[in-house]
Amino acid sequence: MGGMNDTSPADRRTLRRRRGDEAEALAARHLTERGWTILATQLRVGRDEVDLLALEPGPPPTIVVVEVRSRSDARYGAQEERVDARKLRCLYRAAAALRIAGRSADGTLLPRGPWRVDLVSVDLAAADGSHDGRPMARVRHLRGLIPP
Repeated sequence: MGGMNDTSPADRRTLRRRRGDEAEALAARHLTERGWTILATQLRVGRDEVDLLALEPGPPPTIVVVEVRSRSDARYGAQEERVDARKLRCLYRAAAALRIAGRSADGTLLPRGPWRVDLVSVDLAAADGSHDGRPMARVRHLRGLIPP
């Protein structure tokens, strides 16, 4: 995952990709500050991608597939409204594949136990400066997304 301050000339990511990477880094920090362990980022699972694969400490410890959504302005509504049925099917397909395999793409053994799909939305438009050298943004965490 690219760094939040990686704006070197060699950085060929689009502005959208850089903002997405920034949002994923902010979401990961949000979760780790609450005791979660990030197991993988931008994980390819077949034709699907999992933004963050994390372990919520519990009890019981729970493996969580985390979809990260971000926006830099309020024109198109809340990120939660933009997670459609197709995307939820992809997230659950990826979660099922990981659960069956019992390990992530890099071979990391995944603990047995409950699984869940969550959404972390990062409102980059709320960033109005920085705090301790870090950009501020509004982060919302919705637990247990259920496909329609």
